[in-house]
Amino acid sequence: MTATPPFRRAQVLIRQLYEGDSRRAHHFRYTLLAFDLVTLLFIVATSFVPGNAVTETLDVVFGLVILADFGARLLISRHRLRDLLRPTTLADIAAITSFLAPLVGEGAGFLRVVRTLRLLRSYQLLARLRRDSAYFRDNEEIIIAVANFVVFLFVMTGFVYETQHASNPHIINYADALYFTVTALTTTGFGDITLQGTTGRLISVTIMIFGVTLFFGLAKAVLRPNKVRFPCPTCGLLRHDPDASHCKACGQVLNIPYEEE
Repeated sequence: MTATPPFRRAQVLIRQLYEGDSRRAHHFRYTLLAFDLVTLLFIVATSFVPGNAVTETLDVVFGLVILADFGARLLISRHRLRDLLRPTTLADIAAITSFLAPLVGEGAGFLRVVRTLRLLRSYQLLARLRRDSAYFRDNEEIIIAVANFVVFLFVMTGFVYETQHASNPHIINYADALYFTVTALTTTGFGDITLQGTTGRLISVTIMIFGVTLFFGLAKAVLRPNKVRFPCPTCGLLRHDPDASHCKACGQVLNIPYEEE
């Protein structure tokens, strides 16, 4: 009997972690999601302190972890070229470049803005939570709306901070950039902080247009009456009242599964 090559064994093991349904695979994917959140907290925290050897070392550590994750996903990919061209993959490449920049002696501050795009990777993990968690399935629309809002908020905050903090005396740290982003997307506009130059104005317009849309989408998801997702076998209507016995669109009898409390 021919032994399985080490490369093949590693590929099978990694695929089980990323795509499997075991308890270990679930824990692994939750750990990846937690790592994305820790990465975001690190980005925010380091905006309050000047660059030093400790932050540069942590930059490299985060970069190497993201690089390992990137390599693992590429190893198990069944369509490598297509996956390499995905926006989330390109965002990961940019994030890896920015984190590992200290290795070549370049801070590459302008690249730090793309680190927040790392959050886009979380969408794939959220898709897996749909299978893993009944709570997620029951509250999927609200959770996705919150995720959309948070990702946009922090990505735009990153753009504001990285494009303004060197020249705008009102944008000193990430908190200042976050404050401006929130006031812009809610159209509150206190006026105590404004973005400078044509780039700043374009960023402000982008925040207001897309931010307001996402904010109303979040409000709609939160205020909408509670529904369950169950496709009607006749007309395909997806959302129904939790206690519905018939489809309100076509009258088809429904057998919506429920968990007894």
